[in-house]
Amino acid sequence: MPVAKYSRTSCASVLRRNGASADVALQEQRAERVSQIELDETDHAIIALLRADGRLPFRSIARELGLTEATVRSRVRRLEESRTMRVVAVTDIEAAGFGMLLAIGVQVESRSPEEVARELAAVPEVFSVNVVVGAQDIEILMVAEDQVALHRLLHERIATMPGVRRLTPALAVNVLKNQPDWVPFDRGASA
Repeated sequence: MPVAKYSRTSCASVLRRNGASADVALQEQRAERVSQIELDETDHAIIALLRADGRLPFRSIARELGLTEATVRSRVRRLEESRTMRVVAVTDIEAAGFGMLLAIGVQVESRSPEEVARELAAVPEVFSVNVVVGAQDIEILMVAEDQVALHRLLHERIATMPGVRRLTPALAVNVLKNQPDWVPFDRGASA
């Protein structure tokens, strides 16, 4: 298996920076890339086991991979400190009471997309915010409990935000794949 390099840079991390301009955010992204780590077969194996069960004890991982518990602990710490990996809980949208999933394109005027995006990121029902290039300035993913809640979110909160020119919502009618833990760790491995 080839050694791969990964960085945790994402649009969401750029948006969370308090007021950082696009130039400053790009400079920070470049600095983060310098701190990339190389993943070997052991790192990939640890990540695979934690993807299957994020609560798996280090002792069990060590036993499965033929390593010491201290080795597993230090590897996981290195992966987390480099921001290559995070072990998090993921909630089921429907089980949490949200029956509607939407992707919304947002066109912006008279404000920067980054400013509007930061404001959108503060809406609890919005779980992904991306400043994009194309017909839209921002794309968001959000949930709503029902049509009444959706109407309130779209018309009373999001559409009335300063700088929002136009919303292009798309309601998911059949979610075929929603895999929040997906990262192409084996990218290029078969080439």
